[in-house]
Amino acid sequence: MLALSAIVAVLYAYLAWRLTTGLLGRLALIVPLAAIWAVPVIYWICEREPVTAMDEALHVLSYLSMGWLNFAVLLSLLRDGALLAAAGFHLPALRQALSSWGADAVLAGSMLALGGGMLAALRGPKLCHIDVPVAGLPPDLHGLKIALISDLHVGPTVGRAYVRRVVHMSNALNADLVALTGDLVDGPVARLRSAIAPLAQLAPAGRVFAVLGNHDYYAGAQAWTEHFRSLGLCVLLNEAESVARGNATLVVGGVLDPAASLFDREQGPRPELAAVPGAGAAFRLLLAHNPKLAPQAEQVGFDLQLSGHTHAGQFFPWTLAVRWVHAPHVAGLSRQGRMWVYVSSGTGTWGPPVRFGTEPELTLLRVVRPDLIQLP
Repeated sequence: MLALSAIVAVLYAYLAWRLTTGLLGRLALIVPLAAIWAVPVIYWICEREPVTAMDEALHVLSYLSMGWLNFAVLLSLLRDGALLAAAGFHLPALRQALSSWGADAVLAGSMLALGGGMLAALRGPKLCHIDVPVAGLPPDLHGLKIALISDLHVGPTVGRAYVRRVVHMSNALNADLVALTGDLVDGPVARLRSAIAPLAQLAPAGRVFAVLGNHDYYAGAQAWTEHFRSLGLCVLLNEAESVARGNATLVVGGVLDPAASLFDREQGPRPELAAVPGAGAAFRLLLAHNPKLAPQAEQVGFDLQLSGHTHAGQFFPWTLAVRWVHAPHVAGLSRQGRMWVYVSSGTGTWGPPVRFGTEPELTLLRVVRPDLIQLP
């Protein structure tokens, strides 16, 4: 709490110094910074569960303030850098312009960036088509279609209407199976039961597989596992299901998220339990929320891993920072030895309902044999 308070205080002091001149402006600046401070302290550190409309409104205000603060600090730093450059290169006209109207430009630019980012997030998701070439794939699995939904984060800023839209888009793809790779919710079953209900309409029935992400554990893993299963989702907890397609077998495995160990030290991801070695030469698909599990998955024989978690950084400049943490499996299709890894940039958003430099996505992956692809 002390560290968070210190960070918020420093950011307030910097923006108040660089962007405001009078008492009224400095008082107004307290509102978004206080909202940013309140949600982590009241609801995360003190573990109070939001139960009223006022709680939900405070969350939305806090998340919007986080998004605005990101752009305001970034543009302020760019302005200060330009002022230093103008002084160093003796450009008095530029320095005068930045000094006289630069603060207004930063405030306007940060609001425009926030608004544009919100539109990009709320109009999503976009549909992505990905072919995954697998040498030696059984012919009966050629063309297998997998709809991937990840990181919906149903909660204060992602509601039932958005979930319904995602389900409608997914069903229109006529996929052979649907994979949900975690972080579906941000809140308890009692509060989000109605918002998440459209997932029960996902098709094809009996072939909708899911794993939990770290936020699902924070929201109550056991309760959500039971509820997801009541909606017809096959939740895989270090286990697998076999799917027959013609004469071929597809093993769909799913693992716990590393966050499970925060609640039970003996629990954690065990890809070897989900690989089903006894299935022989079957094609093995792993659902793992965190892409960092790829090395373990490749070692135990999986052919393709589907993940999420990174949001591709969601908005600039975190789109750059996320590469330091999750490279080489940040977003999109990549390789881990002989295994393919696909990381979704997320079907929803967490925290600020903002996308800037990324887009929310619903992904249709098609597993193909390179020698059977028909060239135009």
